[in-house]
Parts: sequence; structure tokens; C-alpha cells
Amino acid sequence: MADYSAKWQKLLTDLERERDELKVRLHLAKSDAKDEWDKAERKFAELREKARQRAGTASEEAKDSMDDIGEAAKVLAQEVRQGFDRVRKAL
Repeated sequence: MADYSAKWQKLLTDLERERDELKVRLHLAKSDAKDEWDKAERKFAELREKARQRAGTASEEAKDSMDDIGEAAKVLAQEVRQGFDRVRKAL
């Protein structure tokens, strides 16, 4: 009977430790996801502003061509996409 009780106690102790570890990891994942989201939001706002500025100053020919967004804006768009992917994976 004592052996049975000790096995149950060990099982409960192991599960409690595992639960506590997961609780900490979940909290950290939420924090990491929030940080990634904030970074992606800032970059998205920057990208939107760059696009707005370009549209306001570009010639008609350039407005018709999405290829003329510029290399920096393309890189920024990719960073935003990667940030969204990191958030998605953290959830």
C-alpha cells in the first residue's frame, strides 16, 4: 500500500513540476509574441508611411508600377511578413 501511495505521489509531483514549467513557458511565449507583434506593427506603420510618401511624390508612370516601390520598402515588407510569421508560430 505504501508503494502504491509513493507512486501516486511521484506522479503528482512530476505532473505538478511539468505544469509549472509549461506555465512559465506559456507566459514567456505570450510575452515574446507580444514583442514580435509590436515590432511588426511598427515596421508596418513605417512601410505604410513610405508607400504614402511615394504615392504623393511619384509621377503617374511610377504610380502604375508596383515594381517601383523601392528596395528598402521591399525589405521592410519582408520583415513585416516574417514578424507576423513569428507571432503566428508563438501562438
